[in-house]
Amino acid sequence: MITSALSLGSIKTRTVVFDLFALVAIYFIPALSHMLAVPVYMIEPMRIMLILAIAHTSKRNAYLLAITLPLFSYLVSAHPVFLKSLLISIELAVNVWLFYALINSIRNHFAAMAIAVVGSKLFYYLLKFSFLSLAMIQGSLISTPIYLQLITTTIFSGYIFLVFRNRQNSKNSGE
Repeated sequence: MITSALSLGSIKTRTVVFDLFALVAIYFIPALSHMLAVPVYMIEPMRIMLILAIAHTSKRNAYLLAITLPLFSYLVSAHPVFLKSLLISIELAVNVWLFYALINSIRNHFAAMAIAVVGSKLFYYLLKFSFLSLAMIQGSLISTPIYLQLITTTIFSGYIFLVFRNRQNSKNSGE
């Protein structure tokens, strides 16, 4: 009983530490972009935090970060604008939902994450197109080159595949 309480406490501590790290990272992204004169947003830092949350915390925490990171970014830096932050929150939440829905049916972590990322991006672009058409937001439909999105999607999916494969191998070797 004490062991389970300690492990539950360490899981909560790890999640809180991770969430604080994610918030600090997102807080400093605009400054980092300006300092390096590189558009860091193109590597999707919020999705990176989401992928890390899926891999190393809980489903519930992944949803929490999906919804709050874009809104936190808006509150601390006014970037992106509120409606775009809302769109990104929806996109990231759809990413989490799709991943967990797909993993139960296709049982391939790489494919589940790749499909979840692509599916959530398609949903995002559909919503963004609607917002642009209604003049609710300004800008271009696609601001990050597609090839870069494909590269990051492959890297994110590969990371999830490796983490869950290692977790499964550890579980199998412990049996």
